[in-house]
Order: sequence, then C-alpha cells, then structure tokens
Amino acid sequence: MKLTSIKVDNEELAAVLVDEKVILIREINKRVKENWSEDILSILKNDQLSQITNWYKHVGYKELKEMNQMALESITFAPLYRHPNKIWGVGMNYVEKAIELSGKLPEEEPVIFMKPNSSLIGPEENIVLPQQSNQVTAEAELAIIIGKTCKNVEEAEVPKVVAGFTSSLDMTAKDIHAINPRFMQRAKSFDTFFSFGPYLTTIDEVKDVRGISVETKLNGKVCHSNIVDNMMYSPWWIVSFFSRIMTLHPGDVIMTGTPGSVLISDGDVVECVIEGIGELRVYSCK
Repeated sequence: MKLTSIKVDNEELAAVLVDEKVILIREINKRVKENWSEDILSILKNDQLSQITNWYKHVGYKELKEMNQMALESITFAPLYRHPNKIWGVGMNYVEKAIELSGKLPEEEPVIFMKPNSSLIGPEENIVLPQQSNQVTAEAELAIIIGKTCKNVEEAEVPKVVAGFTSSLDMTAKDIHAINPRFMQRAKSFDTFFSFGPYLTTIDEVKDVRGISVETKLNGKVCHSNIVDNMMYSPWWIVSFFSRIMTLHPGDVIMTGTPGSVLISDGDVVECVIEGIGELRVYSCK
C-alpha cells in the first residue's frame, strides 16, 4: 500500500494511492465505518497503519475502486507530514560515494547527522538557496519511516518496527562543510534543505530491500544511480544502530545515504527516483 498526503482546502490529509488515483482516508472512514486518523503522522502514532494495511490487502483494494477517487494531475501533494520527532541522516554509505568524498572507506561506524523540522519541504516545493553558500548540493536517498516505538532493536527484528520507505532529498551547503568537517551540521540545517514523499510505501510492498535502485536526477538527467545492496550499512543495520543510541518513535525519518550528489543552481529541477517507492521532485531558487 502507498499512503500520501495531499492539500485539500487548508488541510493536509492522508490518502491511499490506487492505480494512479488517490482516495482520502476521510472518505474511506465514511465507507467502512472506521475512525482512522486523517493525517499520516497520527496514523503512525496511533498505531493504525497495520489495521489500514490489513484492510487494504484483504478487501480494501477492491472497495477503493468504487469510492470517490481523485486523479493525480488534479491534486497537490504535501509533505508526508510536517513535524517528525527526528530526522536523521547517514553520510557516505555507498562505497563509491565514500571514496569520492574522503579517498577511503569510512571507519567501523557511520557518519550521522540531524535535520531540523524547519528544513522540511514537500514535493514540488522550492529549495531556497541561502545567501551564506555559493555551493549547494542535493542528494537522493532512500528514507526509512519508523512505525513503532523501539529501543535496542536487533537487526533481524527491525522489519517489525519499520512502517515503510519513502523517497527523500538531502541538501548541503558544500562550501561551508568544506571549510571544516565540524561544520557539517550547519551545512545541513538551512531552511528547505530536506524533502520527503510523495509516498510512504508500506514495508509489506518491498520484497527485496537490497535490490532497490536509487537515482539522483538533475534537470531530467540521471547523474548518479546505485542499488541498496551496495550500501556499506544496510537499512536494517542502520535502524538497529540508531535504536542503540536513542529511542525511536513512530514517524521518525532516517535517510540511508546517497549514490551521489549534484550541485544545484537557481532554476534547477532535482529529483529522487526510487523504483517501487516513488519519484520526488523539487525546484531550486534564490
């Protein structure tokens, strides 16, 4: 199942994707006499995702075809949700990217960083290039959405606490980071420097995480591409690693690293394309 968030009047509401059309959870509730939350973050926090997924798999897919549907070209996507408790990223997770940046493989544990909620934008929104930087890069990444509160999770148990995956874009003020590696957090934290969506693909839809391909595109051209199997730290290992540092909560987002970054300028279109997960597109402007 794929969930998305769309703008309806002055609200951002959860919907289910079916055959290139969407149906609001609000409309589903009316049809099936349920009281599921109408935004994705509340669905996760109220532990309703498994209920909705089970309904969808057993009877929902057929019922959705009979409901009031909206074509994708008629809607405006919102971010999946606005206020995750935590947005974490992993740096240099693909072998080629690590060697490109540092000339060697990383140490035994990954480089990690946080993104503030104020950096979050949705699909089709604008990256505002900050005055403090002349070199901003964008990186496509597979992102993990946490579905259950967890701590000290064994790698083999991670799928039980993951809600699903989404496409994400991580922006960096490259010139600030280049001055001193200790400036990485500042370089990552500008407003509009993170985007995710438009779909949350539930974990049951992903049969083989290792075979997923991730592409960074600039102005329609694929600049970097790789598969998850070429990560040094697998998605399940990453979640386990973070859970040993802190308690993870529903809606927490963890980016898993990029196959490569692109330098962006005013007017550019940058995309994260992940097969089976979704295509995320944003624009850069001054």
